[in-house]
Amino acid sequence: MATGIISLGMRLRGFHALSAALLVLCAASWVVLTALTTWRLLAFGVDLARDFTDARRAFGFFTVVAGTNVLGVRLGVAGFPAVTAGLLAAAGLLWVALGYVVPWTSVLSREERPVIRFANGTWFIWVVASQSVAAAAATIEPTFTTGRRELALCAVVAWSVGACLYLAVGVMVAMRMLWYPLQPDELKPPYWVSMGALAITVLAAARIVQMADAPMVEATRGLIAGAAVVLWAFASWLIPVLVAAGWWRHRTHRVPLRYDPTLWSIVFPLGMYAVASAYLGDADRLPLVGVVGSVELWVAFAAWLAVGAAMLGHLWRTVAIGDIKSEEFV
Repeated sequence: MATGIISLGMRLRGFHALSAALLVLCAASWVVLTALTTWRLLAFGVDLARDFTDARRAFGFFTVVAGTNVLGVRLGVAGFPAVTAGLLAAAGLLWVALGYVVPWTSVLSREERPVIRFANGTWFIWVVASQSVAAAAATIEPTFTTGRRELALCAVVAWSVGACLYLAVGVMVAMRMLWYPLQPDELKPPYWVSMGALAITVLAAARIVQMADAPMVEATRGLIAGAAVVLWAFASWLIPVLVAAGWWRHRTHRVPLRYDPTLWSIVFPLGMYAVASAYLGDADRLPLVGVVGSVELWVAFAAWLAVGAAMLGHLWRTVAIGDIKSEEFV
């Protein structure tokens, strides 16, 4: 997800060679992760099923939907709308299925109460998945004549569902933080997804505004365009809050900053914010927002390099050397 969105941002800003290299890496990673997920399903089905009942982990399954659509959007922009449509169809069906299964198995069916104390940043991935469906549908809608109305309907409905889900999840996560003590070691990188979910909502809205005319688009374009600006402003406000939370966690309370796969949940929101700003600047004719996106893109790329280097170092220590203890990454 992080690599795909930064690849899209680099293409938008004219760095085509770098964008193409990141696209290849993104596609290869998607193939590997799909194979590993399939293998886990077949070989460790019991463990996989157990994750569905864990409110702290189950919403992470929505990354399959989001990652597939991020790759699809990037391929659609590159001129492969048919591939995007195929990925959207698969991811859309999974989004619908998970949208009913995950909340039931991990939250509603639990006997333990209150479940709200398990709410965390990963719950926002449900929103990201919804908006990724909207963004993919909106990206390819202008390229098709047959099915255009259906794609427009899909984009607007998924965007609307995602916007409502953000309000619901935001309230639940806020209630958890207000009602229960939040320890420094619990304030993990996935809380950045709260900003990333807003950013992809803005991106999907900007893509909907740019869609070809269709009844559903004409009925909602003004509303969605205005909402995109408001949500972009709130996403911008959240960034200093999240940075301060990281400072409080790592500097004030001395929680070691080591490599963890969840660090990628910081890179993706940064990249998504940059791309969303670029698209919003073009769609609503807000050049200053576009400039913010251009600057943020390089911040996201620097974060991608840093986390990527930490990941490679971690793999070297754990696989090549056999040291299972992660070294501190500063």
